[in-house]
Amino acid sequence: MKVVIPGGTGQVGTILDRALTAAGHDVVLLTRSPKGDRQVHWDGSAPGDWVKEIDGSDVVINLAGRSVSCRYTAKNLEAMMRSRVDSALVVGGAIAAAARPPKVWLQMSTATIYAHRFDAANDEDSGLIGGDEPGVPAYWAYSVKIARNWEAAQEQATTPGTRKVALRSAMVMSPDRGGVFDVLSRLARLGLGGPVAGGRQYVSWIHDRDFVNAIQFLIERDDLAGPVNVAAPGPLPHRDFMRALRSAARMPVGLPATKWMAELGAFAIRSDTELLLKSRRVVPARLTDAGFTFDHPRWQGAADDLASRQRSTHPR
Repeated sequence: MKVVIPGGTGQVGTILDRALTAAGHDVVLLTRSPKGDRQVHWDGSAPGDWVKEIDGSDVVINLAGRSVSCRYTAKNLEAMMRSRVDSALVVGGAIAAAARPPKVWLQMSTATIYAHRFDAANDEDSGLIGGDEPGVPAYWAYSVKIARNWEAAQEQATTPGTRKVALRSAMVMSPDRGGVFDVLSRLARLGLGGPVAGGRQYVSWIHDRDFVNAIQFLIERDDLAGPVNVAAPGPLPHRDFMRALRSAARMPVGLPATKWMAELGAFAIRSDTELLLKSRRVVPARLTDAGFTFDHPRWQGAADDLASRQRSTHPR
């Protein structure tokens, strides 16, 4: 297949590019700073020569959007909104104008669209969309608004010949440098891998190889369209998540952090505490109902595998 990945040079794009290329597919990355023959320039907001890559392709996987690893200032939140919505709109326009449109358009979304909750898991049918939970910061609601507008931009695109899937993805865990797992495991090895703010909030995640397999599954299954939760079936409280991570990192202890300590730490690394404090309890009902099987459904086994691969590829 020819697979076009807008925004494909980040962590998730690198994972997909590596796997799909190894499987023999022709992968083209759309990026603002192209390097190499398989990378094509685009700005994420306007048509250009890159639209020729869409026409005649088999699959489009749009991952474009400003990184969430930043302070959630008004300026950065607006940049997140615009980069996601604009890229979805322009990709939809390119597909609509194509003489030979792709068979499927997978559009990155986020598990953040669901409500901050502890009482039950969110699946695609009965899950609660967030934005009006009592007591949560206003900018958390704006994050949900970003996700809703992101999905709406895809849904509203007129692409009758192209099946559309919104990937409500949890955090993708891989051993690659600079990824979420790399950052968290480094904290664990430093003895800082304790629970944050009590650790009751749920963490949703997915192993990188399960993520790749889920993408390939969704490409092949013509009967699946609309929102799909791309997350392991075993979300767990943060305290348990970090305990398993410490075990995988071979660090028996981890200092806990209060909410204000988390705020200081997030400020120091130019990130935001929503990524730590929001309870994301998401389960992949549509994937499992369709027969998808996870190789790493539980976090302890996934963390052990990721830590082992990290030690073999990046020995400390």
